[in-house]
Amino acid sequence: MVPISIQGLCKRFGSLPVLQDVSLDIARGELFFLLGPSGCGKTTLLRHLAGFHQPDAGTIRFGDEDVTRLPAHRRGTGMMFQSYALWPHLTVTQNIAFGLEEQGRPRAEIERRAAEVLELVHLGGLGGRRISQLSGGQQQRVALARALVVRPRCLLLDEPLSNLDAKLRQEMRSEIRRICKEFGLTAVYVTHDRDEALSMADRLAVMESGRLVQTGTPEQVYRNPADKMVAGFIGETNLIPGTVAEPAAGQGLAVVQTAFGRLHARPTLQDWIPAPGARVMLSVRPEACSLDVAPGSPNLFPGHVVDTTYLGAMVQYALEMEGGQRLIICETNPRRLRMPSSERVCVSAAPSDVVILPD
Repeated sequence: MVPISIQGLCKRFGSLPVLQDVSLDIARGELFFLLGPSGCGKTTLLRHLAGFHQPDAGTIRFGDEDVTRLPAHRRGTGMMFQSYALWPHLTVTQNIAFGLEEQGRPRAEIERRAAEVLELVHLGGLGGRRISQLSGGQQQRVALARALVVRPRCLLLDEPLSNLDAKLRQEMRSEIRRICKEFGLTAVYVTHDRDEALSMADRLAVMESGRLVQTGTPEQVYRNPADKMVAGFIGETNLIPGTVAEPAAGQGLAVVQTAFGRLHARPTLQDWIPAPGARVMLSVRPEACSLDVAPGSPNLFPGHVVDTTYLGAMVQYALEMEGGQRLIICETNPRRLRMPSSERVCVSAAPSDVVILPD
């Protein structure tokens, strides 16, 4: 239950830079996510927090304590691995108790704390079972209980849900968040699954090539991506190249000329006002586009449906606009389907939902 401060962290494996000047502050009791594509450095950063790697430069502090060079077993962290790393020849209780036994705790205390944490993860009464007798979700809970029983100063989770099926994964998201909040834990969670990050995180950081590209709440990062990589990684989006025709004024909206017309849009970065003639990229989320045209909307553009994908709760349309640009549009609770045709349809999007990114 400590704040974490990372300052100027750098790491190379041979000639390959894996972490490049990473600085990050995580608040006490915060559920913080590290998100990014494979090879971006998120797991390497987590392993530095655990003490499994030593940085080439920079510092890591847990509260007021500098733990940069402290061995892993003295950091007081709990680690939950992607593979769970459970011992099949031991019972559930024996797996959970391992860390306490390594600490030399009295037998009575070990049994009491193991029983308490089994109840916390809703596995009460299953302490005598073998790991092979448990479902995947139950094994995941055992791994979480083992990390919690040592009462860690912070909890580190490395893609813990990636081996579960979709339904169980969704159930365990809320379960992990519940437990972290009940314990008041500072938790750092690595994933490449944007749905996990958006649904669970207090804050998150998107990484690319060993750097932190953007940090903020899920809503901040989703609504105001720093660049097109973040926009595309944190959620599905339409990226539309264009040129600034009129700079931001009045309500902070600029006019951008695209291949299929002029769009009113807002810059996503603070203190950045793209000048007329500047090449930019527009990001428009599929759910922000509508085929129900709002009267008087400044962003109206024609096209025709080229593909229809029905998904029950929503339908996804692919539209081809004038000039060849394709847009993806999502409609929830569809009452009727529009099938591919050459019929002209009109798309609208609110200016606040069209964001300008550096090209």
